[in-house]
Amino acid sequence: MIRKLSLMLIAMALALPVMAADKGSKDIVDTAVAAGQFTTLAKALQAAGLVDTLKGKGPFTVFAPTDDAFAKLPSGALDDLLKPENKEKLKAVLLYHVVAGKVPAAKVMKMKSANTVNGQEVTISTSGGKVMMVNEATVVKADVMASNGVIHVIDTVLMPK
Repeated sequence: MIRKLSLMLIAMALALPVMAADKGSKDIVDTAVAAGQFTTLAKALQAAGLVDTLKGKGPFTVFAPTDDAFAKLPSGALDDLLKPENKEKLKAVLLYHVVAGKVPAAKVMKMKSANTVNGQEVTISTSGGKVMMVNEATVVKADVMASNGVIHVIDTVLMPK
């Protein structure tokens, strides 16, 4: 019994450095999926054919809407976007959430706007030393690091003009 306990403790001690090193070692897609609050985003990325892109080298900054953010869309809007015939429109919406390069909150704080991968700008506002808003969305958690960029969690789906 003591031997088993000792072996378990040794195994746990050996695993800790590996687990600590894993922080930020997953790409943006895997990091989002592991968080458990981006199921709808993952489904949309799949439907738009963007999973491989965001699993790529990057780096990317993603303003990632949560499942609750998608739930705030008008009734039927998400289902409409997910239809195969609306793939390009969905892609435009999703790429409006992506900025080229790794832009942590400290850098975002110094910006008034950012160019997104879909070619349009998002406006940025700060307050009290924190990034507060991206367009009409509130940043609820900043600087979720991934191996190929950074995720800033937002509470509203951004819609391009």
